[in-house]
Amino acid sequence: MWKLRFKFLYVCSSRNYHLWKGNNQAIMDNKSKSKSKTFHSATGLVASMKDPELKVKEDDRIVVIKDKYPKAQFHYLILPKADIPSLWHVKKENEDLLIHMHNVAEKLTREHEDYEFLIGYHAVPSMYRLHLHVISTDFNSPCLKTKYHWNSFTTPFFLHSTDICKELRETGELKEQKFEDSTAYLNVPLKCHKCSATPKNMPELKRHLMVHLPGKKSLFN
Repeated sequence: MWKLRFKFLYVCSSRNYHLWKGNNQAIMDNKSKSKSKTFHSATGLVASMKDPELKVKEDDRIVVIKDKYPKAQFHYLILPKADIPSLWHVKKENEDLLIHMHNVAEKLTREHEDYEFLIGYHAVPSMYRLHLHVISTDFNSPCLKTKYHWNSFTTPFFLHSTDICKELRETGELKEQKFEDSTAYLNVPLKCHKCSATPKNMPELKRHLMVHLPGKKSLFN
């Protein structure tokens, strides 16, 4: 599934958007169940913005939803109402929007003062529609299953919102990273984000993470 999603978003990059538009129509016209399922999963965020069970809050510019498959105790997505396909479609005129999204994210984190958070974007997002991740650093969730999941938040594959806003402010544009360079981070060896531990596999990593969660009650029990 990850490979399928990366393939979808690769053609949805700024320099390949015309390919995505063609594939979009082809998938819509194709009756293949597997292809239809892939398209739906990649564009599911747009539908989730209207789901009352996922929606947390909204204003005239953005919608905040809970991630349907949270990778931590608290995992939110902030999406613009404007139809911006991905981070690499952001323009200089969207600077105020990105700052607004970041400010909303910071307000969310203050609702959970006992937790640390990461605020940022995936270099190669797996879903259509620009979305900002707001995720607690406990990473205590049954949905955190693969090395790809882990490395997508704990390596330079994760682009911090403050850095993105600064780059857009100073240069007037966002320089898209090479697809191959970004996705290479997903295959690096596992490493704890809080200490020097290097677990051999995901079960070992998840057991180790409990060391860093004294006194915190799991929301998934």
